Amino acid sequence: MDILWGLLTLPYAPVRGLTSIVKVIAREAESRQHNPVNIRRELEELDRAAAAGDITPEERDRGQQQVLDRLTTPAGGAGLTRPGAAGRRPPPAGRETGRRRTAGRRGDQDRGRGD
Repeated sequence: MDILWGLLTLPYAPVRGLTSIVKVIAREAESRQHNPVNIRRELEELDRAAAAGDITPEERDRGQQQVLDRLTTPAGGAGLTRPGAAGRRPPPAGRETGRRRTAGRRGDQDRGRGD
């Protein structure tokens, strides 16, 4: 069966090869992006540019925040936001977010009423 499957999927071999290359490149890019040495270098470059007057203090602060956000975001894309949600703040704790909270099981609401 493995031989038959290999023959049937042979035309997709270039796609599988390209996919594996893209995965290797993405893994390497993520490791460089989250490397503390690179992050420190970027922060120092922002400070130098601000000291030289190339960027404003607000731009420096914004750049530092982006670098630090990248540092605190876990590798692998787990911290990616939805498109269009980049500038939004999360709702305050304890507030409903539009979804109605329900009891764990049906009938939990009737228990404890003293019926």
